[in-house]
This record gives sequence, structure tokens and C-alpha cells, in this order.
Amino acid sequence: MSDTKRIGSALVSVHDKDGLEPIVRELHRLGVTLYSTGGTQTFIEGLGLPVVPVEELTGYPSILGGRVKTLHPKVFGGILGRRGLADDVAQLETYAIPPIDLVVVDLYPFEATVAAGGSEQAIIEKIDIGGISLVRAGAKNHADVVIIAAKAQYTDLLTILRERDGTTDLAERKRLAGLAFGVSSGYDRAIHGWFTGAPTALPPAGGQPVHALRYGENPHQPARFHGDLHGLFEQVQGKELSYNNLLDLDAALELIDDLATLPGVPFAVLKHNNACGAAVRPTLKEAWEAALAGDPVSAFGGVLITTAPIDKATAEAIGDLFFEIICAPDHTPEALEVLRRKKNRIILKRRSTGRIARKWRSALNGLLEQTPDQVLDTASTMRTVTKRPPTDAELQDLVFANILVKHTKSNAIVLARDRQLLASGTGQTSRVDALEQAIAKARKFGFELQGAVMASDAFFPFPDCVTIAGAAGIAAVVQPGGSIKDQESVDACDERGMAMCITGNRHFKH
Repeated sequence: MSDTKRIGSALVSVHDKDGLEPIVRELHRLGVTLYSTGGTQTFIEGLGLPVVPVEELTGYPSILGGRVKTLHPKVFGGILGRRGLADDVAQLETYAIPPIDLVVVDLYPFEATVAAGGSEQAIIEKIDIGGISLVRAGAKNHADVVIIAAKAQYTDLLTILRERDGTTDLAERKRLAGLAFGVSSGYDRAIHGWFTGAPTALPPAGGQPVHALRYGENPHQPARFHGDLHGLFEQVQGKELSYNNLLDLDAALELIDDLATLPGVPFAVLKHNNACGAAVRPTLKEAWEAALAGDPVSAFGGVLITTAPIDKATAEAIGDLFFEIICAPDHTPEALEVLRRKKNRIILKRRSTGRIARKWRSALNGLLEQTPDQVLDTASTMRTVTKRPPTDAELQDLVFANILVKHTKSNAIVLARDRQLLASGTGQTSRVDALEQAIAKARKFGFELQGAVMASDAFFPFPDCVTIAGAAGIAAVVQPGGSIKDQESVDACDERGMAMCITGNRHFKH
């Protein structure tokens, strides 16, 4: 018997109806019998399409406040019945159970309800029973059934419907079954985590698409990305994203989202996960020009990112600069015409601000897990410890610099003025080396450091950094504090008329 199957019937039961319309319209075009229940049934009927209520199939209404709708032999028999097994086929005929060839499910949003601070009862009601059972049944019988267990797989289904008229082979169905069990295991793990306090997610993301990348950190290293890139970005132009591109984008998104909390328009340029240019200005073009001025050499081949739509004036200011990626929430048609003059540029339109809830990293023979660094120090949380408090302008610059140093590889020092990155010392084994690197770089690009501010990602173990910074003209400093010699650094500031603020929050980044 051929392993090629054509979809003739489908059960559709989803919580979120977003993206569902083109699927049900394609199923109707192909003459597929649709079964559904509850809000999904109402949605399909609202499109003017025929749909068979599950209650009509089972002879039972939805009961117990909707807790029991699809849990019935006439539903699960149609999914689990083996088309190539004579006994199964005979029983389906005896009990008038129609076969179901496609199952489309979107589970109750358990994790979102927990994240939103829902009550215990609300969280418990978002533990999907019927949906998760449909997912497992469809995946188990993938020899005959196509299972779509999450919205992330809608693109796959539309390809099957539009390009192959609903026909699949065994390899395709088995691949989708594997993704479905990923959704199932991730969902159960989240529930287990809520009950026990255990970690709620493990990489790779269950049920998410898997993207083969051009290569890893180096051309001889194969690499893949597990996740929904399409949900984050629309790629307007350019080659496929690489492993290094994705690491730079991850760093860029985290930085720009923090800078977006400041008044004005932020623009940043990143290279190897570190900002080489950043500024906040009243207009996008001004922000770009100030960011580029921070290090016009390192900007070559960098990642450009902002939270404002790219306009023609900014695109023309960027001009012929070679960069790898530009990412923004949108681009005007005139701006795109300018940016597209270089065909290899990767142009991304950011779709979502969603971020992963936990960070993972392989180490030794296991995994390291932590929550993201979401602490954001503000002017109101910075504590002045010197005789002279920072001026209002200095305090604004300290907040700006502290955001940048949070997103810079340790040991890190950032120098800034007028909400512009003047220079940074990154990834040094000594904090003094990081400071001296930053001072040298700022002077190389013609910046006057008199009146600038300095941010450190960790405390000063000795007052030497303050002494060096003061001699260079730095007027104010922000650091986490916590050294047994904090007072010596404070005294060094007082001797030079410098201001110092303490945050209490260290921001190491490896």
C-alpha cells in the first residue's frame, strides 16, 4: 500500500483563531469535511463555510463547562483507526465512525496564563485535556493522520494544501508527528513546573520549526536554529541568516529594547554581540549619525537596529555603508528603495517583541539555565554616594551608559556623554585594561572626555579606575558597588569633585 495519503476530513479545535482563516478556506476548496466544536465552530460558521459540530458526530453536548467536548470514541476512533488494518476498518464501519485525516489543534495558553499572574483556578482551567489528547492521538497514528499541533506549523499545512492539494507522504507526517510530541512534552513540562517549581522549558523548543543554518560560528561547523524566526521577523531582502547573525540579533534586540525605555529614538550598531555605536536622539537620522560616530570603523559589517521605522532620510544617511543586517519595525517604500541598492544586505522587519523566558547554554556534560537579566537601573534607583550628586544631565547619561554596559561583554567599561556611546572597553581580563581601552578608543575618534560619564558592569576592587577616569576628564561614575574597598573609590571621586552612583546590580555578561 502506498504511504501517500490525501486529506478528506479534518477536525479543527484551536484556542487562538489567528491565522486559521486561510487554512479552513483551503480545506473547503479541496472539499474536505470539517468537524469542529465551540468557538472554533462558531469562527468557521462566521466565514460562511460548512462545518459539522462534534456534538452532532458524538450525540453528546459539550458538558462540565466545556471540560468535555471531544473526549469520545467517535472522535478518537476516527483518529486512531488504522486504515490498513481490516479489523479496525470493520469496527469503524460497525459503529459509524468516520475517519479523520487531519487534526489541527492550538492548546489552551497555560504558560501565558501563568505569566500573566492568573489565579490558581484560572491556571488550572487552562490545562488542556481534550486538545493534548488529540495531539497525541494524531501523532501516534501518523501513518494515516496529519497532525498540526501549534500555529508555528500552519505554514507547513498551507504548503500541503496549496501546493500538493492536501496530499502527504509518510515522511512528512512523521516529521509533523515529531513536532507534535515536542509540543506535548513542552506543554506537560510547563504544567509540571508550575506544580513543582521545576524548570518549565528545555531546549530545543518543543513543536517549533527547525532551521538549517548556512554554518555555525565557523564554516566547518554545521548548525541549526530551533524556534519560530518567522514569528519574530519578516525578511524583506538578503541571504539566509547565519549562526553568528542570530547571536548578534539576539544581543541587538535585548539592547534596543532597554534603550527604548529612554525618551527619544534609539539607534544601535553591534559587532560580535557588543555595541560599537549607540545613541538616543529626537529623530531617527540624528540617532543614526550619533551612533555611527561612536566607531565608524567597527560599524563595517555590523548589525543596525532601532525601534523606529526607517525613513528615506535615514536610509540615505546610511548610504553605501556595508552592513550585515538592518532591523526595524518597518521601512518606508522610499527607504527600502535606497537600502536595496546593495543586494546582500539583510533587511528585517521586526514582528514581535516576544523573548524567551529562560536562557540556556551547554557546558561540560550538561546545560546551564538562568533567567534573562531583566533588571533595569533607573535614575530613581541609583544611589549617590559622593559629596557631589550628579547633575540632571549627568544622571541621564549614567542611566544610558549603565544600559550599554549591561549589554557589553565583561569586563566592561562604557564612556558616554549626551546619551551617545563615546567608547567601550569590552571583554578584558582586567577592569583597568577595559578602561584604558575605552579612553584610547574615544580619543582615536576625536571625542573630548571632559564632562563624560563612566559605567562599570561590576564593582571597582581598587580606586585605580576612578583615578584614571578622573585624570581623563570623566565627571560622573556609576557602578554596582559591593567591594570591601568601595569607600576608597568614593574618596577618590570626592578628591576630584566627581559624582558616583551605586546601583547594587552587577551585570556580568559572558
